[in-house]
Amino acid sequence: MSNRSFHVLVYPSGIDVSTSTLRYLSALLRARRQERGTRWRRVSVGRQALLVLAHLRSGHTYAQLAAGFGVGTTTAYRYIAEAIDALASLAPTLAEAMKTASTKAFVMLDGTLLPIDRIAADRPFYSGKHKKHGMNVQVITDPAGRLLWASPALPGAVHDIKAARTHGIIDALAEAGVECWADKGYRGAGGTIRLPYWGRWETLSAGQQAVNRSHAKIRALVEQAMATLKTWRLLRKLRCSTTRITSLVQAVLTLHLTCSN
Repeated sequence: MSNRSFHVLVYPSGIDVSTSTLRYLSALLRARRQERGTRWRRVSVGRQALLVLAHLRSGHTYAQLAAGFGVGTTTAYRYIAEAIDALASLAPTLAEAMKTASTKAFVMLDGTLLPIDRIAADRPFYSGKHKKHGMNVQVITDPAGRLLWASPALPGAVHDIKAARTHGIIDALAEAGVECWADKGYRGAGGTIRLPYWGRWETLSAGQQAVNRSHAKIRALVEQAMATLKTWRLLRKLRCSTTRITSLVQAVLTLHLTCSN
């Protein structure tokens, strides 16, 4: 068996995504081809969808995918970029997310750092909190820790409170009247943001300590949303241009929201 045929056989059995996800992306790409009047491509919409999912879910490089699917590296890049843009365009806006959030008892807000391959000189991307280079993405979840919305990506040096203000998250939550639980990184946010009491544990009263324990227990569920993002292995170590990261996150969000309902 040649290396090429081996790779083609590995992809279908090695990607831990549902068949409904593959069908959804295939249908989206088929509609896009029909809209553009595309008559012929080197791979079918099903194969293109599989190629894209292998990139997002497994983090396979363009060169690996090109060899596995029998296309050129440039073609693999073009197929992936086309699908990413199509998926990203369907991701919910903050305003749309607020409509969903308003039906919940409350929501949770947190920031995550998506690691990137940058050198020490790239200070805007270095997060002092995480001690690594990356992009700051703000995430809103429901009370069960299910993803509702993910923000555009900002350089890792941007703190969570600044990122939340930059994206208009705090104002949007206040206008929608949605109570939001957040951690101490959002100190001073105001609005409907609920934070734990500030101070060393031994300086807090028994009542304040109880509130903080309850707060921490509730917010522990937000880690499920972060884990959901990181199941798409490409987001664990991004090697693309930082200008493409927002589209990648939005594409993953679309796939998650569409195929988990």
